Amino acid sequence: MTDTTWNAPAWLADAVFYQVFPERFANGDRTLDPPDVEPWGGEPTRDNFFGGDLAGIVEHLDHLVELGVTALYLTPIFEAQTNHRYDAVDYFTVDHRLGDLAAFRRFVAAAHERGLRVVLDAVLNHCGIGHHAFADVIEHEAASPYVNWFSVADFPVTSHPEPNYKTCSGCWYLPKWNAFNPQVREHHLEVARHWIAEGIDGWRLDVPYYVPMPFWRRFRETVKGIDPELYIVAEEWREPEQWLAGDTADGTMNYTFRDLVLGFTADRSLDAPAVAAGLTTLWDRVPAPARPAMLNLLGSHDTERVLTRHGGDRAAALLAYALLFGAQGAPMVYYGDEVGMVGENDPGCRAPMVWERERWDGELYAAVRGLAAARRANEALRRGEQRVVALGPDGLALVRQDGPQLALVVVNRGSGDLDVDLDALVGRAPGTSWQVLHGRVGGDPSKVAGSLRVGPADAVVLAAGETAGGRGA
Repeated sequence: MTDTTWNAPAWLADAVFYQVFPERFANGDRTLDPPDVEPWGGEPTRDNFFGGDLAGIVEHLDHLVELGVTALYLTPIFEAQTNHRYDAVDYFTVDHRLGDLAAFRRFVAAAHERGLRVVLDAVLNHCGIGHHAFADVIEHEAASPYVNWFSVADFPVTSHPEPNYKTCSGCWYLPKWNAFNPQVREHHLEVARHWIAEGIDGWRLDVPYYVPMPFWRRFRETVKGIDPELYIVAEEWREPEQWLAGDTADGTMNYTFRDLVLGFTADRSLDAPAVAAGLTTLWDRVPAPARPAMLNLLGSHDTERVLTRHGGDRAAALLAYALLFGAQGAPMVYYGDEVGMVGENDPGCRAPMVWERERWDGELYAAVRGLAAARRANEALRRGEQRVVALGPDGLALVRQDGPQLALVVVNRGSGDLDVDLDALVGRAPGTSWQVLHGRVGGDPSKVAGSLRVGPADAVVLAAGETAGGRGA
């Protein structure tokens, strides 16, 4: 049963997230480069390194501020053996190729100075095969004090041709923690406490559906006991409800939202009525306290890039971004998507960030930045309740209302103009004046009343109310 008395951290209502894959974002300290480092900008593989580090992130924090970002989600930063670092060998140490604890503290301080919050990746279902506890089991077998920290079927421990121990999805180098062991649970909770003490603002839970739910209840108690404003967001690809009862996560990575939006803008497998119905059903399934905490996304390190999914069609991709920044919940941009990087799923989506501005898609970048600014400028876009309306087969409207303030996002994927009766759409008296926050309209470029014409493959963001622009976040 959902506890309706809890609240997500208040800052999430104003948040715009940016996901960083540290190894591929920027190389700021070449003294940390591994011996086999490859030149920045090369072809990504599952195994190669380009030298991204924490110093590189610090160097480019102003890019994120310029974009309108207010929070960072970093994939794992702990000592590991791979470039993705989902195979931690020491959860209490920064990976030596990223820096050290001092570098991490400089990063957190620099982010906080700019008003950017920091969320780390909690990979607590499994570790790396090089973790000292598992290495001890390999060496000492049943005599190891850590033997019950894992689930080993027999000795000796063997990884090939098939591992004789539980793993994450059959991957031999990712032994699964035995979360039924109280010592393992305490280890994990100490990891949470340790990095919170270092100043982070929350945790993203990696594959939490593989870990017993009672552990996540203890995890929440531990984290929220330190500070209720710490964010907990669960990775979830299908059904969000189990994480939104108020006893585990605040919100989930909203892949269901992604599927609906991209089905409309990219694949065109869904028409507007189907998307409107799907989004309405989705938000009805999300309890009110969790709605601001849903982490809405179009792409991540586990998907193809947004422009690639749209077949290189920038206009279609911008329709998806308009829905992303207009929807209830916190929008998240995956690094490089804002400048038009392309790439198929892993490893293609994990290429080094493009920093040469002449190689950016300037129109796409300006539009994403403009959408973030529109959201920042309007209270209803950030905090309003949401209604989704189909405007024929190819038009969608997001209606957001916060008290007297209204915001409206209209997208038209069709090949012809879309005419919208604004007063009828929002149930206002005729003549309501709307301020244009983003997009192109005919006539007065800043205001519109009565009706709206949205051009082919275009999107418009409008605001109305006592103070249409609202206050900045």
